[in-house]
Amino acid sequence: MLSLKEYEDQFKAIIDGENRHSPYDSEDYVDYVKLNSSRIRRWTIRGEILPELESRIKKISESQIWILITEPWCGDAAQSQPFIVKLAELNPNIELVIQNRDSPESEIEKYLTDGSRSIPRLIIRDAKGKDLFDWGPRPREAQEMVMRHKLQPEVSSEKKQLDLHTWYVRDAGQSLQLELLRLIKDQG
Repeated sequence: MLSLKEYEDQFKAIIDGENRHSPYDSEDYVDYVKLNSSRIRRWTIRGEILPELESRIKKISESQIWILITEPWCGDAAQSQPFIVKLAELNPNIELVIQNRDSPESEIEKYLTDGSRSIPRLIIRDAKGKDLFDWGPRPREAQEMVMRHKLQPEVSSEKKQLDLHTWYVRDAGQSLQLELLRLIKDQG
């Protein structure tokens, strides 16, 4: 597991050309990481937390570990990660750690989406290591869009990506937060 700082250092090493291990030996992947770094920076600066969710997060009185399974090349993760980080930072009872999906210690196999290793996945555990809930890989509306796109082979992958990331910009993290709020409320 990685701290947020260690994960951010991965981004820097890839962008600076210090990490050329697969898949970052491909310029396409390096470009994804650069784009995702920009997306993360945008939402870190401009993303706003819903007041009701902020209140709920601040009321968490027991220790929790939040495990974010992700990879620097993942565009969906770049759209969600800043909000997850902001939420975790609201309460000292929350410890956020990162797992690279493709690392040997990744727990992604326990959290498949329709048999797929889709990311990001956020797993919320109590202090004893019991899963309280998990979320991912993207807000429901975005997931439905991705599933519709899979049934449209005539639509280019570029158009599909543009549609998805345009949706993320318009949504501005609201759907993710409302889904997390509902999951937190279900925990009592």
